[in-house]
Amino acid sequence: MAENEFVLEDAFKKLDTIIEELEKPDISLDNSFQLYQEGMKLLKACNDSIDKVEKELIILGEDGDTDEL
Repeated sequence: MAENEFVLEDAFKKLDTIIEELEKPDISLDNSFQLYQEGMKLLKACNDSIDKVEKELIILGEDGDTDEL
C-alpha cells in the first residue's frame, strides 16, 4: 500500500476526532474554522472514494449478465 493512499476508514476516524474537537466549549473561532475546513475536505474525499467504488462495482447476475450497482 502506498504511503499517501487514501484509506476510507482512517478518514472516518479523523472525522470523528474533528467532531470531538469542534464540540469542545473552549475551542477558538480560528481553530474551529480550520477544523471545519479540514472536515469538509475529508468528507469530499470520502464521497469521491465511495463514488469511485460504486462506479467500479459490477455484480454478475445468475444468468451471466452484468448489472451495474
